[in-house]
Amino acid sequence: MRVFGIDPGSERTGYGCVETDGRRHVLVICGAIAPPARAPFPERLRVIHAELGRLLLESRPDTVAIENLFHAVNVRSALKLGHARGVAMLAAVEAGVPLVEYTPAEIKRAVVGYGRAEKRQVQHMIQLLLGLAEPPEPHDAADALAVAICHVHCEAHLRAVGAPAKQRLPRSWRQVRVEDLRR
Repeated sequence: MRVFGIDPGSERTGYGCVETDGRRHVLVICGAIAPPARAPFPERLRVIHAELGRLLLESRPDTVAIENLFHAVNVRSALKLGHARGVAMLAAVEAGVPLVEYTPAEIKRAVVGYGRAEKRQVQHMIQLLLGLAEPPEPHDAADALAVAICHVHCEAHLRAVGAPAKQRLPRSWRQVRVEDLRR
């Protein structure tokens, strides 16, 4: 399975693609898209969209995994991040690749084992999981690889418990349906 991870951002959008058999992961490509700093915001979004579209065509993933929005104190930053996520999601849809989303806590928990892990911890675990000589740089690339590996781990868990591939596990007891318990 080949999974393409995206860590969206208007300043820098991280991307990373891994090939996996479920147990061993191999790096295909990673990096960050950094539009010109002084470019108008719509132009920055165009660059992100165009580059992700090109990268998706080149890497031909089976699935795209993207980091979901998190609670932000600054509304303006959250809106810009939402726009960057939107063009990233559009690039995946245009490439005809299924798209899944994970929260930052889900990603950190799947990769590091702790939902509040720091960026350095995530970089170090990605280095270990992929057998890299150095941690991926910039941290946006490591975060994107973490998104991809999170999806691989979640898919493997769902297969192990016999759940349908696209079903997400409940995050709290309130999300558990009685029908699910009867199976």
